[in-house]
Amino acid sequence: MIECIWSGRSWLYVILLPLSALYGLVSSLRRLSYKLGLRRSWKAPVPVVVVGNLTAGGNGKTPVVIWLVEQLQQKGYRVGVVSRGYGGKSEYYPLLLTDEVTTAQAGDEPVLIRRRTGAPVAVAPKRAEAIQSLLAYVPVDVIITDDGLQHYALQRDYEIVVIDGVRRFGNGCWLPAGPMRELAGRLNSVNTIIVNGGIPEAGELLMTLKGNLVINLLTGETRKVSDIPNSIAMAGIGHPPRFFATLQQLGANLQETHAFADHQAYEKSQLLALANSDQNLLMTEKDAVKCFQFAQPNWWYLPVYAEFPEEKGQKVLDDICTLLPELNIRQ
Repeated sequence: MIECIWSGRSWLYVILLPLSALYGLVSSLRRLSYKLGLRRSWKAPVPVVVVGNLTAGGNGKTPVVIWLVEQLQQKGYRVGVVSRGYGGKSEYYPLLLTDEVTTAQAGDEPVLIRRRTGAPVAVAPKRAEAIQSLLAYVPVDVIITDDGLQHYALQRDYEIVVIDGVRRFGNGCWLPAGPMRELAGRLNSVNTIIVNGGIPEAGELLMTLKGNLVINLLTGETRKVSDIPNSIAMAGIGHPPRFFATLQQLGANLQETHAFADHQAYEKSQLLALANSDQNLLMTEKDAVKCFQFAQPNWWYLPVYAEFPEEKGQKVLDDICTLLPELNIRQ
């Protein structure tokens, strides 16, 4: 229903417009207060790159964060990542991730990013506290923040906005009548606009998500998606239909699909009920990081990797690298 309202296919959004106007007013005044210096923002001692979006729901930020971290690591930079840790609940903040920290404590995206990249990761509702904790723990040359475009208490040196190329901005209204955290005009002040799929508009950088090998949660075995028979697909992400469509494009033999809420916490019995021993359960990597502790032999996940036109992707990296003193490069 919410997708129908936000897309403009239902007139019910009109009922929510007064709440949207209030949301927009509060959001705009809050940002203005930081601009005018009425509220204090914190400047980190190292460059900060924000990867965020203008809309609620999954747009593909995490693959961009992972791509940035890996590319900068390959150039010799020491990269740290901070996040709010949405979906997790820790007894204390800031929380530095270790092998023992669970998704229930830190949220699924921070755990996924650390697992994939090996970069140090810290989470806290106040990003400044996460950065301070991270810098006290390990020296880094640059901080990447997973989300946080609207977290103006933290100053940033470079802003990247990720857009869903198919859904884009829906009806263009503020929450809750529409999907917008900030209106589309905010794009005029960011450094890079990345569009995930669809057809990019002028000034936008097209990203494609690649990956055709699934990995067994229990054994680590890899196979082509098309080689997995009798498949049941599940996804607890911002936009599950995108994952199901990807599996179908890769030739998956799908019998059923099950969509869960974003950041859904899973129980073993809940997932065992989805697929019997003669079937295979396919999930996203974001779901998998919550399921390793009770994984079954017939459970598989699909890791995806962000790809960009080489020259344009390199330009983004070059622009970010100009923020970093050459002396901080670690070969």
